[in-house]
Amino acid sequence: MLEGLRAAGFKITAQRRAIVELFADDASHPTAQSIYERLRDAHPGLSFATVYNTLDALSSAGTAGLLRVGTASRFDPNTAPHEHAICSVCESILDLPLLDRGEVLPDRQDALAAHGFQVAAVETLYRGVCRECQDRAAGDRAH
Repeated sequence: MLEGLRAAGFKITAQRRAIVELFADDASHPTAQSIYERLRDAHPGLSFATVYNTLDALSSAGTAGLLRVGTASRFDPNTAPHEHAICSVCESILDLPLLDRGEVLPDRQDALAAHGFQVAAVETLYRGVCRECQDRAAGDRAH
């Protein structure tokens, strides 16, 4: 990931290194705000803009994924092809193994071609309610 930042023209500072190290091991698909909040005490000079711009540069360089969940940008350190499931209650995100090869379904190719649409990527996103939120709701109903 650090090489992706270098290639994008960023100087590798101690702050950017800390951002990348924390982000690379975070499977929660964090927001820039959550990374900022976890690092600001250890790095008092750190700004939210530095965190966001670093994560955005990683996404632009292809060394991180970007998901829009509501109004939030969520960043994904896993760049291997995979699917996502998002809880509509708590907005947690789960990575799922890819079921197909990430290609356009044959029945969609003709429809897309008729509109002159060129597909760059195929993403699969499931929306629903996670087990924890289901259990919490069941507990609330029991009382």
